[in-house]
Amino acid sequence: MGEKVAGTAYVKVDGTQLTISGGAEAPLMAVKRETVYPGFYKEEALAPSLKMTAILSQGFPIKMLANGRDMTVTCEFANGKVYVLSGAYLVDEPAAKGDDGTTELQFDGVNGSWQ
Repeated sequence: MGEKVAGTAYVKVDGTQLTISGGAEAPLMAVKRETVYPGFYKEEALAPSLKMTAILSQGFPIKMLANGRDMTVTCEFANGKVYVLSGAYLVDEPAAKGDDGTTELQFDGVNGSWQ
C-alpha cells in the first residue's frame, strides 16, 4: 500500500485560509548544527519560520498580513503533519508577481511546533 507524503498544503493565518501554489516549507529542527571537528559540533538557534508561494486572489488579506505582528500561522501538509507558528510576522520583501498572480511569503515567529 502506498503512503501519501506530498501534495497540497493548507495554510491559515489567524483563521483566514490562504490559497497556496505548490508547497510550504517549515524547519524540522530549532537549531542549525555544524561540525567543527569530527565528533564536535556547534549549534546556532534558528528562527521558527514558514515559507510558501501564495495565490493573490481577490480576497487575499494584504493588509492583515502586512500589519500583523503576533499572528498564528498553521500549515497542514499533505502527509497529515501540522506545523504551528505563533507570534508570527512577515519578513523579507514580499511582492506581487503579475505574470503568475503569486507572492512569496516568509513568516518568522516566536515559537514553531510540529503536531
